[in-house]
Amino acid sequence: MCGFMSDLKYYRGLYKVKTVTKSEGYWIVEALEDFDDFIDSERVSVKTGERRIVMPSELHNKKVLLPPIPEHVYERRLERKVKRMVEEYENQNKEPRT
Repeated sequence: MCGFMSDLKYYRGLYKVKTVTKSEGYWIVEALEDFDDFIDSERVSVKTGERRIVMPSELHNKKVLLPPIPEHVYERRLERKVKRMVEEYENQNKEPRT
């Protein structure tokens, strides 16, 4: 299933590319801006106009930001616990003493 395409996509959700051809499993895209890519743990500079073979899962219809790095679950639990303890302490000090 080969076909000619001319869609604008975002490679890895960050870099603007134009879809040139589509085949089973891989698409050929043309870079519309310069960017650095990592292939087999090596940094590769991609220039405007270069064509690359990529998987369709790496292409997005709109520019997306990477999700934030999740905090460690233990740290979040501890933070909530400390916050709750501070609130309880403040509430105890607010009550009038007789």
